[in-house]
Amino acid sequence: MRKIIKDKAIVNDDWNLLKLADGETADAVTVPAGRQIVPLAVWLAQKTTLAARADIGVWLASDERPEQLKDDAKSLPVIAVNFPNFADGRGYSIAYNLRARVGFEGELRAIGDVLRDQLFYMSRVGFNAFATREDRSIDDALKGLTDFSDVYQTSWDQKTPLFRRVSRPAAQEA
Repeated sequence: MRKIIKDKAIVNDDWNLLKLADGETADAVTVPAGRQIVPLAVWLAQKTTLAARADIGVWLASDERPEQLKDDAKSLPVIAVNFPNFADGRGYSIAYNLRARVGFEGELRAIGDVLRDQLFYMSRVGFNAFATREDRSIDDALKGLTDFSDVYQTSWDQKTPLFRRVSRPAAQEA
């Protein structure tokens, strides 16, 4: 069984990622039974049927808008964001917007070209699950979540900047 990192631990992945084959259309593809993470296009095309299932999640491509899930986010157990390659950073904005603007509170998973170097930064914008590349060590990737002990900037995971969190002694008058 495939392993993922979820909530800073390595766990078995019991979700299947559904991808459309060449020639398949979002409205005609059959979504198998069991836990399935379907493309956004499939969710939108078959929403009436799929919304009745508790074992359906949605994944977004890096060029799709998270606002399209605004009315559905609270009912979805998992939303995944695809990183087509290491250099494509659009998924960071998608994740932040899913948490901050859409109000998604469930499992937010990074999929695709997910590497150790990205995990700390991905967690800062709201990801709590990571399906790392299979050709890399998941044990090593887990260490990426603790690369840094503190952060300067605000983000999803830290609402107060460092300069406001550090107490400094009052300046002495001369």
